[in-house]
Amino acid sequence: MGCQYHDPNHNGATSFTVAMPRLTFGRGTLSELGARATRHGFKRIALFTDPYLLDGPLIDTAKTSLVNSGIEVSIFSDIRVEPCDDTVTRGAEFLNSGKFDAVVSVGGGSVIDSAKGALLVHQHGGNIIDYFAAPIGQGKPVPSPVLPHIACPTTSGTGSECTSITVIRINNLNTKFVVAHPYLLPMEAIVDPQCCDSLPPNVVASTGFDLCCHALECFTAREHTQHAKIENPNIRQYIQGANPFSDMVAKEAMQIVDQYLVRGVNDSSDSEARDKLMWGATLAGIAFGNCGTHLPHAMSYGITHLMQDITTEGYPIDSPFVPHGISVVVNAPAIFQYTAEATPERHIQGALCLGADVKGASTKDAGEVLSKRLIELMRDTHMPNGLSGVGFNQSHITALAESSIRQSRAIANAPRDSNLVDIENMYQSALSYW
Repeated sequence: MGCQYHDPNHNGATSFTVAMPRLTFGRGTLSELGARATRHGFKRIALFTDPYLLDGPLIDTAKTSLVNSGIEVSIFSDIRVEPCDDTVTRGAEFLNSGKFDAVVSVGGGSVIDSAKGALLVHQHGGNIIDYFAAPIGQGKPVPSPVLPHIACPTTSGTGSECTSITVIRINNLNTKFVVAHPYLLPMEAIVDPQCCDSLPPNVVASTGFDLCCHALECFTAREHTQHAKIENPNIRQYIQGANPFSDMVAKEAMQIVDQYLVRGVNDSSDSEARDKLMWGATLAGIAFGNCGTHLPHAMSYGITHLMQDITTEGYPIDSPFVPHGISVVVNAPAIFQYTAEATPERHIQGALCLGADVKGASTKDAGEVLSKRLIELMRDTHMPNGLSGVGFNQSHITALAESSIRQSRAIANAPRDSNLVDIENMYQSALSYW
């Protein structure tokens, strides 16, 4: 599609920035962790993980590699899935207790995000809530870098290893919000597809739809030129709206979803598909780390705020629990029906990247074509049938919308404006699809 952002008459941003960690991708690369840490001269490392990985082979590989390189390792594993402000506080206290040179995170998005939040609070004090934008927090500035961070994902969806974003649940509000700052970007990402070999099908599906929506939301996001221009380059965020770089990376990630998501979910022995999904997740993380997501992610937080009496196959988590990728995708077909009116060509191109048959489709059909393809992928990977599949009904619509409307950053990145009534209507349309 090329660069479609030149508009000499606009009053918005006139530039964009691309940032990502030093990235290593490939089978067996987790065992290189010690050599990479030694390269930076690290002597004492805090290793962040979760209780489910603590005694398993991945942590054994990471720790052995570090120790064999002469590095002292202390492990912090008191991390909950969907991390909260208490998790961050405990992680910061752990970092305060030792003179660490760096942090290594080995785990899914919850582990990587917990490490980012703990690093922030450890370095600059206070509570993670202080760093959220008003009115949720105080918008406390981040004046200097945090400790170096090497991120090693163990799921094929989050992309957090390549972003400057941490998503944390605030307990007293029972809702997740985002802290973003360039200093939170990990210095290195080690992406080893071997880490995903034993993931259950439903986990591959959930994380795969997280990657799918990361990419699709980036590709359909509001253009960076439509966001306010920030004169000081030192305070510009990487969450900046769609740009030529995020477009390029997001398109490749969507094509991977088309070719490999159903295969990777339905055949655990298909190592090619699972390796490709891990690469796709990394690409999608790079895309949204340099663009930002929009309504599907904003509206997912209403689900995780109000979910009740539900568990999900493949996740050993007590009720209530809906995995992040599922909470995002159950709304997505309805949302893209709504947003297609603003940028129909983009939505048709996104549908094409995801493998939709767009022959004969006009711009008026964009939302329908894209929504239909997403529903096909959901059905082929045994995802819940919309909101009703994760325990919601008509009576929950208003509360869901009132919860999600607080996600102002992501809502503002959507290509079409929306208010509370619009969001209620999207939730209504997302109750079921088949």
